[in-house]
Amino acid sequence: MQRPAKGKTPRRPALKKTSHTQKDPVGVYCRIRPLGATDEECCIEMISSTTIQLHAPDGIKANRNGEYKETQYSFKKVFGIQTSQIELFEDVAKPLVDDLIHCKNGLLFTYGVTGSGKTFTMTGSPGEGGLLPRSLDMLFNSIAPLQAKRFVFRTDDKNGMEIQGQVDALLERQKRDSNQQSAVPKTPSSKQKPDPEFADMISPGEACKCEGVDEDSCYSVFVSYIEIYNNYIYDLLEEAPIDPIRHKRPGGDTPLRIPELILPQSKILREDQNHNMYVSGCTEVEVKSTEEAFQVFWRGQKKRRIADTQLNRESSRSHSVFIVKLAQAPLDADGDHILQDKNQVTVSQLCLVDLAGSERTSRTKAEGSRLREAGNINQSLMTLRTCIEVLRENQMCGTNRMVPYRDSKVTHLFKNYFDGEGKVRMVVCVNPKADDYEETMLVMRFAELTQEVEVARPVDRPICSLAAGRRHRNQALRDELSRRQEERPGGPNNTEDGLVLNQLLDSLPALPACELVDPTDEQILPRLIEVLERRHRIRQMITEQYTRTANTLKSMLQEFDGHLMAKENFIHEQRGKLGEKDKIMFNQKNEMDRLEKKSKMLEYKIDILQKTTNIYEGDKRSLQQELESREQRLQRELSERKRMEARMQGMVSDTKHQWEKECERRVNAKQLEMQNKLWVKDEKLKQLKAIVSESNSSATSEQQRPPDKPQRASRETDQPRAPEKRSRSPLPGDVFRTRGGGQAVQFTDIETLRQECPTASSRKRRSSEDGPGQHDENKMDWNDRENRAPVASTSSGLGLQIGYQKRRK
Repeated sequence: MQRPAKGKTPRRPALKKTSHTQKDPVGVYCRIRPLGATDEECCIEMISSTTIQLHAPDGIKANRNGEYKETQYSFKKVFGIQTSQIELFEDVAKPLVDDLIHCKNGLLFTYGVTGSGKTFTMTGSPGEGGLLPRSLDMLFNSIAPLQAKRFVFRTDDKNGMEIQGQVDALLERQKRDSNQQSAVPKTPSSKQKPDPEFADMISPGEACKCEGVDEDSCYSVFVSYIEIYNNYIYDLLEEAPIDPIRHKRPGGDTPLRIPELILPQSKILREDQNHNMYVSGCTEVEVKSTEEAFQVFWRGQKKRRIADTQLNRESSRSHSVFIVKLAQAPLDADGDHILQDKNQVTVSQLCLVDLAGSERTSRTKAEGSRLREAGNINQSLMTLRTCIEVLRENQMCGTNRMVPYRDSKVTHLFKNYFDGEGKVRMVVCVNPKADDYEETMLVMRFAELTQEVEVARPVDRPICSLAAGRRHRNQALRDELSRRQEERPGGPNNTEDGLVLNQLLDSLPALPACELVDPTDEQILPRLIEVLERRHRIRQMITEQYTRTANTLKSMLQEFDGHLMAKENFIHEQRGKLGEKDKIMFNQKNEMDRLEKKSKMLEYKIDILQKTTNIYEGDKRSLQQELESREQRLQRELSERKRMEARMQGMVSDTKHQWEKECERRVNAKQLEMQNKLWVKDEKLKQLKAIVSESNSSATSEQQRPPDKPQRASRETDQPRAPEKRSRSPLPGDVFRTRGGGQAVQFTDIETLRQECPTASSRKRRSSEDGPGQHDENKMDWNDRENRAPVASTSSGLGLQIGYQKRRK
């Protein structure tokens, strides 16, 4: 068999498929929540019963033309702020419950921003029951007398249903009762009085019932409750074990309402043999009344994760899914028992979904786990929007794009509703306040997009081959037999009297053969007469005994009648007293009901306060942890600052010590340099003295010699002298002094210099010995010193090169 070519366009087969299957669009309804305060600005206006208009509030940026654009959106029906819960239920959920009883699936979910009234629409409050409790009430009002006993229907692990016999069901009930007596408290049965809280939620006048219920079938209701938190599925009805060592708490996640229970394990999604998605291992509880079903729901509601945000005091942090599964099977031909055929069992389910609201972190100021929860909520809602867009494109344009159901647990769970058959309805809850305008715009666009998606219409189940009205005819036959038995004389005990009479007749002598062959026969007639006379005597004896016994019984009856009259008088008196006690008990019962109702309300408030306390405790712990972290960080900064101060002090002391050494070294060098300068001055004085003494001696010799004829200076003397060649710079430690004739002598150390050069004191002593004339030479030496200039000097304080040269005038 050849496979079709992949190059063909998918439009033609898609149209062929839709021609055989009728489809209906998704029913989208809108409900407007009342404003919290009368002075708040409203941005939504209800134009008609199917249209609303959005007005841009003040402060919203205008469009390109500079004008505020007003948009209108149409729905299947719009419910204003004055709409009651019963009106919403009549139009939205009642048809889904009717389809559930007629073996058709349904999906109902609420959608909107946080704080728009989704949970109130789905669950309601005392006095104003929501869609969920009203759906349960309508279901049980319709099938209450047609329900099977417990455990006749039994769920398997593959999203199927099994039927077991009456004996097995009885054993299961006894086992359940024995286990519940030792483990968990027994769930209330349908024969108990209604829950006061639930009785206030739905008034008797608002109760409704489905018409056209098949009376030839037996029904059983199973409920399950799950939540999708951070894209993980958790069973809210699972009995989580208690940690015997310590109470565990999920680190960083939303606090549970029952913190002593261990966080249950997440569940996985599977696909059954009919390609329907289901939660594997989910707890399914069989319920027999509205009160029992609502109590199971409330037990799971206490475990649902909620938190306090800037926009909503009780914000749902997860998507909750309450699944109502109805199993039904036809009766046998006699109308007494259920057919023991698994193929005859029909299972339909209704999913009631409360989606968590989309939110912006810029408004909620979410941090930590709240921020992660908001991200997962927005991501799942975005995946739902993407799936709706792809479905719409495939249906309207004929494309064959793959719908990304698996990107989120929410869309993956409801895959069979959009791809399979059933009825899907969505209630869009909006808050008309101006602060939610931008989020409301996105919700309206999604709702407008969803209305264009079509879902296959559910088909009717096949009709059973057995005759209709089996249960009614069997019940009528039973009633007629009981009525005739009661109308017989003597009542029901007449049968026993007939048996006694037959025994007495059997005890009489048997009649002989009475067949006469000959008219002259004289043996048969006498023998027959004898037997009849004997039977007559026995009958007379029995009659006399019966008369005596009757008289005795009559006297006894008269005696009993007297006693009975006395007892009746006593009973009458006791009944009067009992009536008074009944009145007292009735008053006490009313008081107890009132107190139970008050107790339920107080428990409800306590749960809310406990939840708020848990939220505050979580915030307190987070703030304490933040404070401790900041204190630790401050301590680390202080210790780091102290270490830096100690390090800086060490560096300052080291630097100070280094500079002290440097200053001491420089002072010593300066002192040595000054000493060298003093020595240089002494040497200069000594040279000046030598020059003065030489000039004095030459002057005296010239005075004694006769004057010569002055000679003319030669050209060589008139020419300027060539500059002398500079010697190399002295090395550190070298000291120079000049001797007579301008010759420089180098000294390697200071001690040798001191030994070679006389000190200033010795020169002074010599000058005093020379006399006054020599003193004049010293004066001339000082004057000549001023006209001289040093030729070279040392670059360090340890060595000097000194040379003088007379300046040319």
